[in-house]
Amino acid sequence: VIELQRRLCSRMSFGTAGLRAAMGAGFALINDLTIIQSTQGLYKYLSIYFPDLGKRGIVVGYDTRGQEASGCTSERLAKLTAAVMLSKDIPVYLFSTYVPTPFVPYAVKNLGAAAGVMLTASHNPKEDNGYKVYWVNGAQISAPHDKEILKCIEESLEPWPESWNENLCSSSPLRSDPLVCISKCYMEELTSVCFHRELNAKTPLKFVHSAFHGVGHNYVQQAFAVFNLPPPIPVPEQKDPDSEFSTVSCPNPEEGESVLELSLRLAGKEGATIVLATDPDADRLAVAEKCDNRWKVFTGNEMAALLGWWMLLNWKDRHPEMVDMESVCMLATTVSSKILKAFAQIEGFHFEETLPGFKWIGNKIHELEKKGKVVLFAFEESIGFMCGSMVPDKDGVSAAAVVAEMAAYLNTKNLTLNRQLENIYEIYGPHISRTSYVICHDPPTIKRIFSRLRNWNGKDEYPDSCGVYRITHIRDVTTGYDSSQPDHKCVLPLTKNSQMVTFTFHSGIVATLRTSGTEPKIKYYTEFCALPGKRDVSSLEEELQKVTTALVEEFLEPDKNNLIRRSV
Repeated sequence: VIELQRRLCSRMSFGTAGLRAAMGAGFALINDLTIIQSTQGLYKYLSIYFPDLGKRGIVVGYDTRGQEASGCTSERLAKLTAAVMLSKDIPVYLFSTYVPTPFVPYAVKNLGAAAGVMLTASHNPKEDNGYKVYWVNGAQISAPHDKEILKCIEESLEPWPESWNENLCSSSPLRSDPLVCISKCYMEELTSVCFHRELNAKTPLKFVHSAFHGVGHNYVQQAFAVFNLPPPIPVPEQKDPDSEFSTVSCPNPEEGESVLELSLRLAGKEGATIVLATDPDADRLAVAEKCDNRWKVFTGNEMAALLGWWMLLNWKDRHPEMVDMESVCMLATTVSSKILKAFAQIEGFHFEETLPGFKWIGNKIHELEKKGKVVLFAFEESIGFMCGSMVPDKDGVSAAAVVAEMAAYLNTKNLTLNRQLENIYEIYGPHISRTSYVICHDPPTIKRIFSRLRNWNGKDEYPDSCGVYRITHIRDVTTGYDSSQPDHKCVLPLTKNSQMVTFTFHSGIVATLRTSGTEPKIKYYTEFCALPGKRDVSSLEEELQKVTTALVEEFLEPDKNNLIRRSV
C-alpha cells in the first residue's frame, strides 16, 4: 500500500533541473504516460504564450539512458514528446541521435524555437530519468512558467489519441533533424572561446577523457579538433553509451578519485597529466591533474577560480583599450565559492549571485545581456561551468576544451593548473571550501531538521552558535529572512518549495544547508574567504573542517535522524 501511495498519490514537480524521478509505473515516476501528460501540458501553455508556435516549433533532444526490462529509454520518451507536438501540427526539431544537454538550449536559440525539451537525468543513478524544459531564451524554465506549465499538465491528463503515435516522428513533414546543422554551428561558434590555436598545436601535454558511459565522446573529440589540440585519449571502457554505467559505482564524476579510477590508471599508463571527465549528458566537467606523482582532483570551486581567471585574462588581452570593466559580468550560484566576487572587487567588473541551479543563472544572463552586458563566465560548485555566452547553461564540452587550452598555455610558462590556482589565491585571497552531503529518503525528517533550526531557542529563533562557533548572520531563503539586511528581508527570491539556510560565522566562514532539487540529499557547503596575502592555508583548512563537522553533527544530527553519510 505504501509503495502504491508513493507511485500514485503525487505528481512530479519542477526542481532545480526540471522533472526528475525514477523510471517506472505511477504518476510520480517517469514513464510513457507521465511524459505524454507533461508534453500535453507544455503544448497547452506554449500555444497560449506563443501565437506563432506553429512557425517556431520546439527542439527535442535525449541522452543514452534506458531500462532494458521496461523498454523505457530517453530516445523513446523523446519520440513520444515529439509525437504530442506533431499531432497538434507543431514543427519539431528532434535530434536523430543522443546529444549533450547544452545542444538543446543552443538549438533553441539558434533556430528561434519557442522551447526545448531534453530527456536526461544527467548524473543521477541509472534508475532515474528526467524532462528538462528550456524557454525561448535558451535558459531553463523558472517562475512563473514552471508553475503555469504544471497547472496546464494537471488540466491535460488524458492522452490525446495521436500522442502515443511515435511513428509521427518518421512520417510527419513537420519533423526535422537539426543534428548536422547544430553540430556544425556549435563547433564553429566554439572558436569564440579559443584564444591560442597556434600554441595548442604544439603542446607536449597529453589529455585523457572519460565520457562516463554517456554522450560526450564524439563531441569532446570534435571540440579538441576545433581548438587545434591533440585528441584526448578516450577511456575505452567508458567511451560508449551504457545505460547500466557498469564501470562506476555512480555516474557522477563529481564524486572524485574513486569514480575516476579507470581514467587515472589510463593517464598513468599513457603519460598524460590531465584527466577530463564529462558526466553522462556532458553538461558538467571534472578535472584532475598529476602533481608531484599524486593526482589532484579539483573541486568545482577550484576549477571556477582557474576558469574565471582565464576568461578574464583573455578578455583583457583582446580589449586592451577597455578601462571601464562595468560592462563585463560573471555569475555564480549562492552556494558556490565567492572567489569571483573577490576577482570583481579587485578587477572592477560586475558580479552577481543567484539561487542554486543553472536555471537562475541562465535567466539572469538574459536579463544582463538585454542591458548590454557581456557575460564572460558563470558557474555552480557542482562542476557546472559556462565559458562565454554561446549557451546560457552549463556545458562540459566547451569547458573540456577551454581547460585543456588553459593547461597548454600555463605549460609554456612552466606552470601547472594547481600552481596557477595558488597564484590566484595569493592575488585574490585564499578561498577554501568544503562541499558534501548526507542522504535522506524521508521527507518528514528533512522538514523536522529545518524546522528545528528555525525554532532553536523558541518560535522563529535561529541558533546564535554552532558548537563553540558564534553565528553573526542568518539568511533563510525558504522563509525570506535575512538578519544582515536592514529590513531583515532576503535579497534573493523566495524558494518556498525547497529548504536553504545560510549561516555567517564570526570568523568569516559562510555555511549553507540545503535540500537537493534532483536527489534525496541534504547538501552542505562551507567556505573560508581570506584576504590577499594570507599564506598559512593549513590553519584555515583546519578551522573550516572543525566548523563543517560541528555544522553537520549539531544541526543535521545524522545518527539520530538515520541519515546516510557520503561513502565515497
